[in-house]
Amino acid sequence: MKNHRRKFLKHLGLAGAAAAVTPSVLAGNHNHGKDSTVSYLSRAEHGFGDKTLKLALIGAGGMGVADMKTALRHENVEIVAVCDLYDGRLDDARERWGDHLFLTRDYREVLKRRDVDAVIIGTPDHWHKQISIDALNAGKHAYCEKPMVHSVGEGHELINTWKKSGLVYMVGSQGLSSLGNEKARQLLAEGAIGDINYAEGFWARHSPLGAWQYAIPDDASEKTVDWKRYLSNTTKRPFDPLRFFRWRNYLDYGTGMSGDLFVHLFSSLHFVTNSYGPEKIAATGGLRYWKDGREVPDVLLGIFDYPETERHPAFNLSLRCNFVDGTSGSTYLKIVGNKGAMEITWDDVVLKRDNHVDDDPFLKEKSREAGGYNGRKKILPPTETVYKAEKGYKGAHYDHFANFFRAIRQGGTVVEDPVFGFRAAAPALLCNDSYARNEYIKWDPVNMKVV
Repeated sequence: MKNHRRKFLKHLGLAGAAAAVTPSVLAGNHNHGKDSTVSYLSRAEHGFGDKTLKLALIGAGGMGVADMKTALRHENVEIVAVCDLYDGRLDDARERWGDHLFLTRDYREVLKRRDVDAVIIGTPDHWHKQISIDALNAGKHAYCEKPMVHSVGEGHELINTWKKSGLVYMVGSQGLSSLGNEKARQLLAEGAIGDINYAEGFWARHSPLGAWQYAIPDDASEKTVDWKRYLSNTTKRPFDPLRFFRWRNYLDYGTGMSGDLFVHLFSSLHFVTNSYGPEKIAATGGLRYWKDGREVPDVLLGIFDYPETERHPAFNLSLRCNFVDGTSGSTYLKIVGNKGAMEITWDDVVLKRDNHVDDDPFLKEKSREAGGYNGRKKILPPTETVYKAEKGYKGAHYDHFANFFRAIRQGGTVVEDPVFGFRAAAPALLCNDSYARNEYIKWDPVNMKVV
C-alpha cells in the first residue's frame, strides 16, 4: 500500500486545492509518539490586492445572508445588489447593508449589471443549476451553496458551462477549507494512521431551527412572495408558505438530509483522502418525529463502498444523520486505518495510534512463567495527539471565501470547483434515490455517472 501513499503525497504537493489554502498548516508540529500531545494549527494572513470586488447576493435567506456577512469580512469586498423572492428579505437587506443596494425579485436583472463581479447563490436547491449557468454565461464568477445541483442529471451541464467560461466557480461546502480537514489530509498522506479501511460521519440536530422548522413571516402571501417565479421550473401548486419558507422539507425544492448535510461529510472525506467517491450507495431511514407534512426522513443512514484506486486503498464509509437527537447533536468525521484513527472537526483533529510493538512479550517463552519476569512491558493505551486551531482562527467559512477571492484576483484555482463539488453532491443525492427505491445504486465516480 506504500504506492497509494506516494501517489497521495504527490497529489498533496501539486494540487491547487491544497496549495491555495494550506501552506501554513503543513508545517505544523505532530509528535505522534507522545501521549495526549496538543499541537496548535495556524493560518497565516495573505494579501489579495487592491481591486475591490463587487458582489451580488441571489437568495437572501439564512445561509445566503451568512455567506454574504462572511464575504464582507474580507478587505476590498463590497455588496451592490440583492435578489430575493420575498419582499421582507429585500427590506432586511437594505436595512442591513444600505440604501445604495439594487434590489430585485428577478436574478436576471442582477446578472445584467456591469458593476457585479461575482454572485453568491443562496437559493433553494432547485434553482442552483440554472442560476449558476446563467451567471457564468453572463461573465460573473459564482459562489454557490451546496449541493450545486438539485439532481444528478444536472451535473454535467453545469460542469461543461463552467469549463467553457474560464471563470471561478466555488461550491459552498465551507468545511473543506478548515484547518482540521487540511491537517487530517496531511496526516493521512504521511501514514499517521496507516492504510485507510473505514470511515464514518455523523451529523445530528435537535432544535426546531436545525430540523428546518424555519419561521413563517406574518405577512407571507402572494403579494409579498413571488410564488409564480419560485415554481416556474417545477410543479405548479397553490400558494403554500411552508413550501417556500421551509423548502428543505420538500423534494421539489430541497434535497433532504443527504443534500443538506451528507454532502458536507462527503466533501471533507474526499478532500482528506483525495478520493473521487464511492462506487456503491445504499440508504435507509425514516420519519421518526417531525411529522409535519415533510416528504423526507428525519433519520437517515447511508453505507458506501469506495474502490481501490491509485489514490487510496479500498474502504467502507457509513454516514448517519439524526434530527431528533436528545443529546443536542454532534458532528464529526472519523477515518480509521490499520495503525490508528483520526476524529476530525473543522477546528481540530484527534489522532490516536496503536502502541503495539512487534516484540510482544506474550510471544516469548518467559511470559509463561507464573510470576512473569523483570522488565516485562505494560499494556499501554493508544497514543493521542490533539491538534487545535490557534486562538483567533477566523474559521473555515472565512477561509473558503479567501480561497474564492484569491482565485478571482490571481487567476488561480479553488478547493471546491464544480467537478469536486459534483463528486461530493452526487453520492449524497443518490442516497435519496436509494432510500425511495429501497435498493443499492452503482455510481462511476471517475466519469461521474450512474452505472
